[in-house]
Amino acid sequence: MIGFFGSLFARALPTLTEAGPRDAAAIAALHAASFHRGWSEQEVEQLLIDRQVIAHRAVAGTKLIGFIMSRTAADEAEILSVAVAKSRRGHGVGRDLLSLHLRRLAGLGARAVFLEVDETNAPAIRLYDKAGFREVGRRPNYYPAANGKPAAALVLRRDLV
Repeated sequence: MIGFFGSLFARALPTLTEAGPRDAAAIAALHAASFHRGWSEQEVEQLLIDRQVIAHRAVAGTKLIGFIMSRTAADEAEILSVAVAKSRRGHGVGRDLLSLHLRRLAGLGARAVFLEVDETNAPAIRLYDKAGFREVGRRPNYYPAANGKPAAALVLRRDLV
């Protein structure tokens, strides 16, 4: 019984910190488990050493359970990827990562943040909508689909000022 309650509290309180090159393998593994085309460890490491890339991670114990990564350019940022471990989805990890990340981007001078999301990814669209993102464009037939008909990418924007 104590173990059960301990696991509940451990699940509720992940640690959110900046991610760095040492996290490349874990981020690549989570990315591969979350998307049709995962990033390699080398691709992730190259992003994480780029001075224009900002990344945050969510860790439960010693296990990576989520990350978010953006690239900045002048006074704008583009969210490159967000992923949360399947077992932790729906528990606020993505929301907390996004909130922390947007505050950090604003602190670095970003005035607007953009991202693309698969039009069929309802949980992600809800997350971004609640965070104040609005659709500003659409890329038809952008994401490959298992059923053969590619999905559009929705281009979303949020102003930070």
